[in-house]
Amino acid sequence: MTAMKEWLDGLGYRNCELTSASEDASFRRYFRLHQGADSWIIMDAPPEKEPCDAFVKIALKLRGVQLSAPEILHENHDEGFLVLTDFGRESYLQALNSGSVNRLYADATAAIVSMQTQIDADDLPPYDEMLLRREMNLFKEWFLEQLLNIELNPNQLNLWQLITDDLVHNALEQPQAFVHRDYHSRNLMNIEAHPELGSNPGILDFQDAVKGPVTYDLVSLFRDCYIDWPQHQVDRWVLDFLDVAGQKHLEGIKPDQFMHWFNLMGVQRHLKAIGIFSRLSIRDEKDQFLLDIPRTFNYLKNVVAQEMSLADLNTLIDELNLDSKINLLFK
Repeated sequence: MTAMKEWLDGLGYRNCELTSASEDASFRRYFRLHQGADSWIIMDAPPEKEPCDAFVKIALKLRGVQLSAPEILHENHDEGFLVLTDFGRESYLQALNSGSVNRLYADATAAIVSMQTQIDADDLPPYDEMLLRREMNLFKEWFLEQLLNIELNPNQLNLWQLITDDLVHNALEQPQAFVHRDYHSRNLMNIEAHPELGSNPGILDFQDAVKGPVTYDLVSLFRDCYIDWPQHQVDRWVLDFLDVAGQKHLEGIKPDQFMHWFNLMGVQRHLKAIGIFSRLSIRDEKDQFLLDIPRTFNYLKNVVAQEMSLADLNTLIDELNLDSKINLLFK
């Protein structure tokens, strides 16, 4: 903190008040810097763990197509400090309700179309088989083995292999485009009352962007681990997205095929998320993320009930009695 304050003093931000701005699931920390009526966000990203380069690169890509990423006002990559414009305090999670959801999600899906059609993703890391499997294995390693003390037997390991094979195939057979990779209600800011900051949404936490499946960010948005909506409403939003995207870059994709991609992509993401929530509790002592596991697990169950191709996952859930274990853990 001393190094940060000395750097800010050198930039002219003297006699300012620093307060914590958000709780992050990574090693990054964010502070709000107040000076009179003005405020800025300070990112503190340990260079050995969270280098700033990717954040800066993706911010420029987003801003380059007129999407609302923070402007980077000052950079210190050696110490991991950035000064950013402040999008305020109202996230989508705070702003979403039955009256605002259609408007806010329309803005967010329009931004996804722009990201997928206007941003060159060829220089981004690929969302390849290795990364997809590594993410899904977080479920096995941190949720099953570490949190629930479950060791899969040989037959169950074989089921797990079949499940992950299918999910990898599903992801890789989709058209590939820019993927934010964490496009949910805590990383989207409602800035509609502040047009000087840009158009909705204000987009944050994009440094892990990749080139990957076109349904991934849509799943992050509509099957959000932090807020849920009725299934029929989600289905309508997904098909509305396809109506627009089908005229731009997803021509000829049938609704049933797109919904199948969306459903299975959600399973991949939610297996990963449950593993991450477990790791955040066990390794990082951030137990509050455990509270998001039941909602995320319900997404898995609901999709398994819809998709016959997920029969192996249904078998594994039943054999491990995960319903009861989660109910006991979070009752």
